[in-house]
Amino acid sequence: MLQEYSNSNEAQYDDSRDYILLTAVAIAISAAALIFYYRQNAILLYGDAVAHINIARRVFDSRTPGIFQLGTVWLPLPHLLDIPFVINDRLWQTGVGGSIVSMVAYVAGAIGIFRLVRGMGSRLTAWTAAIIYALNPNLVYMQSTAMGESLYLALFVWAVVYFSDFARDAALDFSRGRRSLEKVALAVAAAMLVRYDAWFLAALIAVGAFFVLWFQRDRLSAITNNPPARLLWTKPYLRTFLGFALLPLLTAGVWLAYNHNQYGNALEFANGPYSARAIQQRSWTPTWSSYPGENSARTATLYFLKTSRLTLAEGRAERLLLAIAFASLLCVFYFARRFLPWVLLWMPAIFYPACIAWGSVPVYVPQWWPFSYYNVRYGLQMLPAAAVFAGLLVELGGKIFPRSRCITACVLLIITGFSYTAVWRRTPIMLREAEVNGAARLQFDQKLASELYNLPDAATIMMDCSVHPGAVETAGIPFRRVLRESNPPEWEIALSQPAKSADYVVAIDQDAVTYSVRLFPKGLQPVTVISVPGQPKATIYQSMH
Repeated sequence: MLQEYSNSNEAQYDDSRDYILLTAVAIAISAAALIFYYRQNAILLYGDAVAHINIARRVFDSRTPGIFQLGTVWLPLPHLLDIPFVINDRLWQTGVGGSIVSMVAYVAGAIGIFRLVRGMGSRLTAWTAAIIYALNPNLVYMQSTAMGESLYLALFVWAVVYFSDFARDAALDFSRGRRSLEKVALAVAAAMLVRYDAWFLAALIAVGAFFVLWFQRDRLSAITNNPPARLLWTKPYLRTFLGFALLPLLTAGVWLAYNHNQYGNALEFANGPYSARAIQQRSWTPTWSSYPGENSARTATLYFLKTSRLTLAEGRAERLLLAIAFASLLCVFYFARRFLPWVLLWMPAIFYPACIAWGSVPVYVPQWWPFSYYNVRYGLQMLPAAAVFAGLLVELGGKIFPRSRCITACVLLIITGFSYTAVWRRTPIMLREAEVNGAARLQFDQKLASELYNLPDAATIMMDCSVHPGAVETAGIPFRRVLRESNPPEWEIALSQPAKSADYVVAIDQDAVTYSVRLFPKGLQPVTVISVPGQPKATIYQSMH
């Protein structure tokens, strides 16, 4: 019945209008959020957002430009997509160049949610899920920054869209199903170049695709008119599966090869000096050598679910949306199994607790010890599952009580409005995290930038930009004038003779330049000292050579 409706001209017309309307609404929300948060000086509060923009910039603007300026740990696709926008100096300095990619991804993600649900559900169900997704206050803030959350979520959602199409079409029209599986491979491969979550997602989808093809193996042999294959790899279902798996495997191989070529260690992103484990080990003190959830799957799960709930609501409404979504998930397992491909949206509930427990990736929330903010943005990964499965309640309720869909949708949207209003009143938790952890850094960057801006236009500067690249960005100084840690071997040589390597040397407490100046102070004259509460002190030296 649903397919007959979808194939009618009227349904196609209505769907096209829905997509146009949803796109227009999402663009309006995205643009309004960018303007608001830009005026609030909030789009560069996350240090990671500043780093993403500057990694993209240094690929073409550097003393050693090239693809290896992409570095390690962070996957390269967000930076590659940012490059066309940060070429413009104004878009680079303001951070808007990095926001554009996130904004486009936000719109694509909202459309993907609608497309996923509409593929097997009613328009009302699809609109309910899309509204829950698009109006989430934390997503609205994050998509105005250069952070990678909205980009990954869009690719994640579309990977599930195409996998759902594949699972449905494989039994009806194999050629169409195979095309959907090819689209899955493209979406997953792109997501694998944004976040490591997608590497785990690729494995789950591979398992799911194999079982779908396995159960269709006899029919596929008949369709392709092949005689019984003697060799396993000549069987149609296995050839189709291997065709899907090739692109994700190649994507992972390219990243491993990149790391091996540049750093001599294919797993540099996982165990190198900038990896999560190394960063966490450097942060330990004699009285602080563990974090909540380390080596404890139960505690890690509790912390992840807490930050997921805080992404959706705060206060009395904190548990509502996620609880509704989980109830729908149980219903899917018991009597609505045609929606099983959507269960992939719950993948973060497995991946992130494992990372917290055994991957040196802590999550801190202000309500629980240590009563702070750290990595709370990981909770946003559960938004697609919450939106889709909460919206699915409209469809499931309509199957039992056909006239209840509108009432169910209205109740869900009222609950969503109540939940999101509570988030806005308390300020979205991801904005609070950015303010708590980034406000002092941003103030320091701006103060240091004002001093750098006053230096002679042709002067070269030696500075470790790994922590404070925003100062150079805000000052609008081209990176080709800056000798920095991403310029080997010139950088390593400069650390042994700083006065001979640049016109001005910027030493920030505890960084490599500070130790270099202490060891080789000859020919350096202090010019000014920059100090901001809560931030290390910076000293600018002028070379007398």
